Amino acid sequence: MIRRPCRFVLTLAALVSLGSIVCLAQSQTLMTRHTREEVTSKTAPYMGRMAATQNMEMTLVLQHRNQPQLEKFLKDVQDPKNPNYRHFLSVDQFTTKYGPSREDYDSVKAWAKENGFKILFTTRNRQVVRVSAVVSDVERALNVHMGIYQHPTESRTFFAPDREPTPNLAVRLWSIAGLDNYSTPKPMLKRRNPSQPSGVIANATTGSCPQASFCGSDMRAAYYTSTGGTLDGTGQTIGIFNFIGTDLADLTTYFTNAGQTNFVPVTLLSVDGQSTSCTASGGCDDTEQTLDMTQSISMAPHMSSLVMYIGKGGLSGQTLDDPGILNAMATANPLNNQLSCSWAWRPADNTTDDPIFEEFQAQGQSFFTASGDSGNWATASFVWPADDPNITSVGGTDLKTTGPAGAWASETGWVDGGGGVSPNKFPIPSYQVAAAAGCAKCSQTVRNGPDISGNSDFTFYVCSDQEGCTANDFGGTSFATPMWGGFMALVNQQAANNGGSSVGFINPAVYDIYGSSSYAADFHDETSGGNSLGTAVGYDLTTGIGSPIGQPLVDSLAGTGTTSGFSLSANPTSVSVAQGASGTSTITSTVTGGFNTAVVLSASGQPSGVTVSFNPTSITGNGTSTMTMAVGSSVATGTYTITVTGTAGSTTETTTVSLTVTGTGAGTFQIGVTPKMVTVARGSTGQTRVVSMVSGGFDSAISVSVSGGGNGVSLLVTPATIAAPGSGQSVVRIKVNAAAATGTSTITVTATGGGVTQTASFKLTVD
Repeated sequence: MIRRPCRFVLTLAALVSLGSIVCLAQSQTLMTRHTREEVTSKTAPYMGRMAATQNMEMTLVLQHRNQPQLEKFLKDVQDPKNPNYRHFLSVDQFTTKYGPSREDYDSVKAWAKENGFKILFTTRNRQVVRVSAVVSDVERALNVHMGIYQHPTESRTFFAPDREPTPNLAVRLWSIAGLDNYSTPKPMLKRRNPSQPSGVIANATTGSCPQASFCGSDMRAAYYTSTGGTLDGTGQTIGIFNFIGTDLADLTTYFTNAGQTNFVPVTLLSVDGQSTSCTASGGCDDTEQTLDMTQSISMAPHMSSLVMYIGKGGLSGQTLDDPGILNAMATANPLNNQLSCSWAWRPADNTTDDPIFEEFQAQGQSFFTASGDSGNWATASFVWPADDPNITSVGGTDLKTTGPAGAWASETGWVDGGGGVSPNKFPIPSYQVAAAAGCAKCSQTVRNGPDISGNSDFTFYVCSDQEGCTANDFGGTSFATPMWGGFMALVNQQAANNGGSSVGFINPAVYDIYGSSSYAADFHDETSGGNSLGTAVGYDLTTGIGSPIGQPLVDSLAGTGTTSGFSLSANPTSVSVAQGASGTSTITSTVTGGFNTAVVLSASGQPSGVTVSFNPTSITGNGTSTMTMAVGSSVATGTYTITVTGTAGSTTETTTVSLTVTGTGAGTFQIGVTPKMVTVARGSTGQTRVVSMVSGGFDSAISVSVSGGGNGVSLLVTPATIAAPGSGQSVVRIKVNAAAATGTSTITVTATGGGVTQTASFKLTVD
């Protein structure tokens, strides 16, 4: 992070508070490009200035801290020979180690307010700030002129800055999304040309859906269950990236017409105010959005949930909020371990979202992107983000099966499948070097794509736009991409069953498989058909490594045995302590695979004057230790993050506790939950207790609320208020209906009183 030092002179005559001192920062460019080539080259004719009073919404993106250390961590966490292999970070851990500092984040927010920007929302990883402002304030704050230009290839105008932004801000920003509306995003979906000569495009003839078209369940059968697989995604969740909302009536129609039941609850989440509704009567098309859901759900039909992250950019005139959507996926609670995106767009700088892609990798999240439906990338209008080396690019095939819900029979490359050499000239990633060396048409210096593939031909059953459904009419790599997202839910389910972590970014692992003796057992290698670059034995620029051979590939990625290790957690995660007093949190060690090495506990990050101790100082097996934080009377009030590290031989794990130091006499309270693990059968009830303990003269009523659980789970707190002085307990009553999804979720308990807020959590398992 680049900073400009601020020097000021204090004299006795200048009796002003530090908050009134203005630090003048030097203007500086951002880390990424924001001017469109069409503007600078004047191929887009200038039409005039934007109206000074027009409102704009933008997303300010900050840089990571400690970027070299982050890159080393990403290398280590993906290396099977490294002790940190698949020891992924939580959102809080990532923020503490690599996220923007709180000081820098506060500086950006203060700069925005000082320049007339309205802050719409902030994020817990301190990565982005969503703001709005009128054009005149944007121009003044960023030292640009906002112009209107004639689009060179579309019959519309667009707005954009005439030069690179140079804000007077000490913190050098990574990027600002929303400064132009040049690019309209495109779903990687294609409708067949009805005039295509007979035989060029063949209908599916062995599918289970109407007119023998393929249901999503046929993909599960061909790619997974026919290989002996029995996993169904239990306990896993998937996140789907979308620029437009949807109408869940179409999802219901699909499963009704297919004669199937959808067991996966769906959440439509607007990340920036974009409408979650999309109806044909309102001029909105939800074909892409609906098929994203049907394909992923059908591959993993008993996932705990599907979350569609919906942000601005897909409707006429809107600017793209891709960092807002992606960052919401990176900070969700709980995180979705598998993510899918079937859209392409053209940012001014194609590295703009890399900080969030890297956070996905550090947190063990897989991100799949469609490679496109226009063949060779060299002639395609839309490619990115499919050629970004930080994501997994999914290409297209033409699949044949033995019958409805039948096994894989044969597969060739899809003629329209996107692939080739990166048009954005990303350097070839290390994981792809060996594969490219054996590929005659591949680049040896630039990223090649796709990485993997799946059925994308015009063979699917699709319901959308509250109209009649179609058969064998739509195709696209947007069918294969969410299918792979659902497949990863099976992989991560097995990893969890084995006591291990999620698998995370799969490119290093699948390219390792490609170079191993298990390649032929794990992947179908398509050697005929394809786009203009064709296919070949082994890696090629239409189908990549190939399509999955179900359970064998799951075993190779997730392992078949139990992973040995441990994890740490804290309860509560936030503790308030008055000056001169003490507070506690319970540190729990959970082991897997028979791990039996003593875990020695230590703490860091506490300010001078705070003493942290553990009783006991180490934990062997599953167990707990009481962490006591003794706060000296002179410790400055404020909030501090204390990192608890558990060390067992060469293995380390961490958790964090937020310590808030209050003034003397302010008093505080703590809460705990017992039991912290509750199992309730569907159609039954259960309960746990929330206990409040006060200290330091605290004397206030405390309100208690709970959140989480998902569809089919009802939570009731009795009493909802613990009367003053705040010491007592409430009961959380849990009711699970008969149709609720099975699996384990985290229930968050929030207690507020006397200006103090404390949180705790417990695990609810529905079986």
